[in-house]
This record gives sequence, C-alpha cells and structure tokens, in this order.
Amino acid sequence: MEKDLSFLKNTLIAHRGVHNNDEGIPENSLKAFQDAIDKKLIIELDLHILKDDTIVVFHDDNLSRMTGINWNIKDLTYEEIKNIKLKNTEYHIPLFSEVLELVDGKVPLLIELKTDVSVGRLEKATVQMLKDYNGKFAIQSFSPFSINWFRKNAPEIIRGQLSDNMNNRFIIERWFLKNMLFNSISKPDFISYGINSLPNKKVSKFHKTNLVLGWTIRNNNNLEHAKQYCDNFICENFEELNI
Repeated sequence: MEKDLSFLKNTLIAHRGVHNNDEGIPENSLKAFQDAIDKKLIIELDLHILKDDTIVVFHDDNLSRMTGINWNIKDLTYEEIKNIKLKNTEYHIPLFSEVLELVDGKVPLLIELKTDVSVGRLEKATVQMLKDYNGKFAIQSFSPFSINWFRKNAPEIIRGQLSDNMNNRFIIERWFLKNMLFNSISKPDFISYGINSLPNKKVSKFHKTNLVLGWTIRNNNNLEHAKQYCDNFICENFEELNI
C-alpha cells in the first residue's frame, strides 16, 4: 500500500511542542502543544506506558529531570503521577488521550515510542488509541524491534527509524544504529537522524528514494547544516531560527 508522507514535510516539527522553560512552558506539556497548534507546526511528542497500562506523554525514563522526583516512570500508576507538576509550573504530565483531544487533527503528530518496557505492550496500546483518531500522524522509535512490530501488526501506519551515532548505547548497538543496519528488520518508511552525525553515507543512500528528518535543530547553524541532508527538521528555539 502506497503511503502519503507528504504531511511530514509541510511545516517544521516542534520538538516536544513549542516549549520554553524561561517562560514557564515545559516540554511535552499541553501548553507547549497548544502553542505548536497556534503556529501550525507538526508536533513531535514522546509516549510511555505506565504500570497500570495508561499512556502518558513524557520523554525520560525517570521523572527527576522534569519533576525533581527520582522515580522510574514505568513503575508508576497514573494515580501516583497525575498531580505532579512539570518544572514547578502549573502543567502536569499529560495523558496521551488528553493530547489527542487537544490536537484533534489540527496539525500532524510525530509520535515517538519509548522502549523501557517489552516490545508490543506500548505499541499495541498506542494503535488502539489511534484507531479512531482522524488526524494525520506517524510513529517513530530508536528500537528497530518496536518499528518491526508496526511492520507486522499495523503495516498501514507510517513508521520511522530514529538513529544517530549514539554515545549512550552499547558499542555494537551504536554501530548498528549509526549505520542503519537494523533497517532490514524495521523496514522504515522514513528515518529521523541526528544532525550532529551527518553526513552519513548510509543516510545519503536512503535519502535518494526516501524521506529523512533531522533532529534536533536549535539554532541557524544547525538549520543550514541539516538542509544539505534532510527533507524536514525537528526544531526547538523557534524564536531564534530564520524561518
């Protein structure tokens, strides 16, 4: 089945929404997503599944950076986190259902699945939640096994392989991800690649016939560099970019 990925190039992509800590707008908050909607930007966000199978929008495996509480998110229930605030603001960790209701197809979503639980659990729950969603979206993950789950179980969903020269990975895994050798497993429709690891011959070869997104653009130098290798850009600090 031919998939239409053109929406992933129409506007810039807001990395975890349009967030700004100096203005009290934390990443992956409903306010950050509303601001992205107002600017008509694609929203990139992150999903975790909790102990009670609730899906929340949050980036890290641990709450400490965003809340000051040293808890691993996979070990918690929504009841335990629902009143916790992000970066001492008024904003809470949103449910995925809250974000879908807020966005409601107004802008596309680029949904990253985090992989601190066994493959299949978050993936299946995400598909169920998106089953009746009318907006445009794509999923992505660093885990080729997560992306492969979608290839086998929901092949109609647009899927992307996140990759980079990841210093925080084991050497073999880092080498495979950097050179996209897992693509034979995940067979992605697009790649999201770290701009600091570009150029890369494997990415350039893939780019001849496929979509490549670059992450994360934080200044104009990043943007100019990424323009040579990518079709669109996952960005922060929009007020500083010449766009």
